[in-house]
Amino acid sequence: MEPASDKIYDTLKRHWGFTEFRPVQEEIIRSVLEGRDTLALMPTGGGKSLTYQVPTLARPGLCIVVTPLIALMKDQVDRLRARRIAAVAIHSGLSPRQIDIALDNCVYGDVKFLYVAPERLATEAFRLRVVRMNVSLLAVDEAHCISQWGYDFRPSYLRIAELREKLPGVPVLALTASATKPVADDIMRHLKFAEPHILRSSFARPNLSYSVRRTDDKNGQLLRLVHNVPGSGIVYTRTREGTEQTADFLRQEGVPAAAYHGGLGHAERALRQEEWLSGKVRVMVATNAFGMGIDKPDVRFVVHYAMCDSLESYYQEAGRAGRDGARAYALLLVASDDSDRIARRFEQEFPPLEKVKEIYESVCSYLQVGVGDGGE
Repeated sequence: MEPASDKIYDTLKRHWGFTEFRPVQEEIIRSVLEGRDTLALMPTGGGKSLTYQVPTLARPGLCIVVTPLIALMKDQVDRLRARRIAAVAIHSGLSPRQIDIALDNCVYGDVKFLYVAPERLATEAFRLRVVRMNVSLLAVDEAHCISQWGYDFRPSYLRIAELREKLPGVPVLALTASATKPVADDIMRHLKFAEPHILRSSFARPNLSYSVRRTDDKNGQLLRLVHNVPGSGIVYTRTREGTEQTADFLRQEGVPAAAYHGGLGHAERALRQEEWLSGKVRVMVATNAFGMGIDKPDVRFVVHYAMCDSLESYYQEAGRAGRDGARAYALLLVASDDSDRIARRFEQEFPPLEKVKEIYESVCSYLQVGVGDGGE
């Protein structure tokens, strides 16, 4: 039986204290409750998590949320538990014993949300338990990771189709902030949608000011912004070394700043993230490993020291500013020699077509596959 309109509004009011949904949120929720496979394209900060949390709380059963980020899982689980909603997360940071307990709680307990990394879907422990869970919805966050055309392809996401076979009749809600038409088609195909179904929210962010400054004194421009715009911010640099240097520079200028990158230990990253979320650190200087799925509504500025690899990545990273709807600034700093540097990097990362053809032919020859055969 589909919950009536007042049921979803009652759920929204009871757990979040809101009386209205944002544009398209209600449409997505109704689509899910009707049992339709749905691809939801919503901007960063558009309230994606409510679109699977509300329908799950409005009826019996639990929701499995597939997400690539441990930081996001922890953040979401903490937030749900703070609202007295039972939620667990399974990721590489847990011992096998802890994972077993969490999965058993999903089978026998009152857990409403199970957050899981895509890599975990293939494990024996997960496969044996999931068929015994009362699953009402499968939510796939950062769904562009499923597409080879997306800017963050993760092969482990392709296992979600296998998971669907174990959960017949359970609808899937795929969520992303950026998907071109080929990516959207790819997502729906790989997730075995019963029929194509896309719901789009407006991507306009009227409170966010985008600007590009051409300067050879990036530190000076950064300092000007930091001194003129109150509140917390993120500064994206391309290298780990760059994050440390820029954070040092800001600290020397009296700005509480920390560096965040993949070279830090897990505990150190978690500590720095916590200090930034709590406001102890004002500016986080990071590689693009930081920020995905982190929900800090009052970020007043995002500064890019270097251009991103794609417009989608830029939109997603810049969009971490101003999620509370108040005025915020996205600033891209471009030096005179940046374009040459980017062209060189592009050439290093992507070999010329002739080289690709040569490697392809060598691989086909080694595997004794006819050139042009061996699709998939």
